[in-house]
Amino acid sequence: MTQNTPLIRPTDDQAISQAKSLIFGAKYGSLAFTHPQTGTPFVTRIALGTTPEGVLISLVSDLSLHTQALQQAPDCALLVGEPKAKGDPLTHPRLSLQCRAEFLPRTHENFQKIRDHHLKNSPKSKLYIDFADFKFVVFHLTAAAMNGGFGKAYQFSPGDLHPT
Repeated sequence: MTQNTPLIRPTDDQAISQAKSLIFGAKYGSLAFTHPQTGTPFVTRIALGTTPEGVLISLVSDLSLHTQALQQAPDCALLVGEPKAKGDPLTHPRLSLQCRAEFLPRTHENFQKIRDHHLKNSPKSKLYIDFADFKFVVFHLTAAAMNGGFGKAYQFSPGDLHPT
């Protein structure tokens, strides 16, 4: 478990559990990447899912800017955690994930298993999952930070949030 400054709370089992629930409960998130033409940060919203093992993935099109950008510069960030209907949105937990994107070719040995799992959890993607320009991107976690609400800041190593 990781702790860097006195402002960051010790990373305990409760914080890890809360962070994992934000990851595994995420149906979409904000993806930050480097814009391929300008070299500046850019953000978009993407649909999220997981592999059967619980690793974050997204089904993306080659036509999208974020796919093109991640192919050129795979370091990126995701923000997951949505505010509830009531209360100050800034008091609701959210998790920032630093990741490295890896595209999963259709020839990958686990592609069919991941495809089937994705369709089970996102059946509407059946409309486009087999289009030639669509592919899975896997987000490999490199670091994470959670704001669990007012005064509840945590930092995580990849091992803290490993799905299994």
